[in-house]
Amino acid sequence: MSQYDLPHQPHHPDQPTPELPDGSRPFVLVPDAVLLPDGPAEGFAAVVSDGAFGAVGPAADVTRRHPGLRAVRLPGHLLMPGFVDTHHHLTQSFGAALAFGEPSEIFRRVWEPLEGSLDEESAYVSAKLAAYEALRGGFTTVADAGTRAGVDVDVIASAVRDAGIRCVLGRVCADAATGDGAGDGDGADGVLASARKHLERYEGDPLVHASLAVPTPESATERTLGETARLAAEAGATVQIHVNEHLAGVERSLLRHGARPLEHLHRVGALGPQLVAAHATLLTPRELSLLADTGTAVSYNPVASAWKGNAVAPATAMAERGVRFGLGTDGTRGDGFRLADAAEFAQRLAYGLASGDSSCGAGWTWLEHAARGGADALGLGARTGTVATGLAADFLLVDVSGPELALSWDLPWELVRRGNRDEITAVFVAGRLRLLRGRPVGWDGAGLVRRAAALSRAAVGRAGVTRAHPTSMAARGRGGAR
Repeated sequence: MSQYDLPHQPHHPDQPTPELPDGSRPFVLVPDAVLLPDGPAEGFAAVVSDGAFGAVGPAADVTRRHPGLRAVRLPGHLLMPGFVDTHHHLTQSFGAALAFGEPSEIFRRVWEPLEGSLDEESAYVSAKLAAYEALRGGFTTVADAGTRAGVDVDVIASAVRDAGIRCVLGRVCADAATGDGAGDGDGADGVLASARKHLERYEGDPLVHASLAVPTPESATERTLGETARLAAEAGATVQIHVNEHLAGVERSLLRHGARPLEHLHRVGALGPQLVAAHATLLTPRELSLLADTGTAVSYNPVASAWKGNAVAPATAMAERGVRFGLGTDGTRGDGFRLADAAEFAQRLAYGLASGDSSCGAGWTWLEHAARGGADALGLGARTGTVATGLAADFLLVDVSGPELALSWDLPWELVRRGNRDEITAVFVAGRLRLLRGRPVGWDGAGLVRRAAALSRAAVGRAGVTRAHPTSMAARGRGGAR
């Protein structure tokens, strides 16, 4: 043994994980710390009962007040809220790398053809595969922005229920002929009637929350834009719209309406707390004011900006102005920790370097908007996103005893910059154990992946996808990027 070696000490990950309850009965969890809105609280415990947190507080008090419940002690673990993905496309999981290295507006060449090639089975498997990846990455809620697959949207609802993840499920509402395949032949009356049925369909569902989805402002007539906003607001639901994502979309709006997309939505009465504006990357100072003044929410999607966008949303400015926002993957990769890291990293590169802002949200900003802020943006702030008595028990057990996190001086910063999904021991949604060490509980994850691999080849083969660039190895063979 050298002078620098230490005597061997037991390391938490080397010890058997305590047998976790499945959630069918009430129980108490006693980790080393619980992540609360004010930061990590050491020596706290949480009661999980009937899908919700029955109590959260100092461990001694909680265990004393609930003597009849099994107390599971979790040394080396943090209990924290599950991540909330405020923008996803669950039926695009078969495409994945088809979008890599591609320019903007790939929905016309990749996503629309791919989703159009899905039948019921492939749409179900695609959605469940995306939900599985999300759970592995610590997401307990995902917002699906509407599918172009020609199947009943309840197929997607079945997939997320079977996977065990909470879902804000969008139904596409489009009645304008835009050339992108989004228009509905039933016209505004048919679109709005279907929207009402969709909002009613999932009332009382424990995991599925109805939402309306307009692909882009140009996908719907002014009447439909205004009416979907009204219907969603009355139902306490959301409308999801891709807004100000690409230069081409902004330019088309200026030519058609004489206004930028957000300005056009404001004119027709579509802005407000019910709207989740996906991306919102190309914003003028006036548009920032519109978002703040109307209470409109934003899905900040930093990885999508890096992979195929034209800009990065000014999220630090949004935070300063009080704009409601969460973080979204846009279906890029389902890892909540990497998403939080990308959120901070993108702000530092796009805005912090130029202004000398080396803090860029001080870590906690991105952790907060990855959970509580995302739940609020989706209209679920009173249901999930925070570890608090009465809220849904959607949470993670994170191993903080490893080399990445054990020596922390500032755990929120460490989680943002050094956390990763490998440190997630368990994922609970609505109080039920859904994932344990990366594997689903109660169903065959490996079997799902094998089935998805087979179905995806057939779906992509018949989709007629068009790429601007060759695959990476084909590009290498040609001696360049094109």
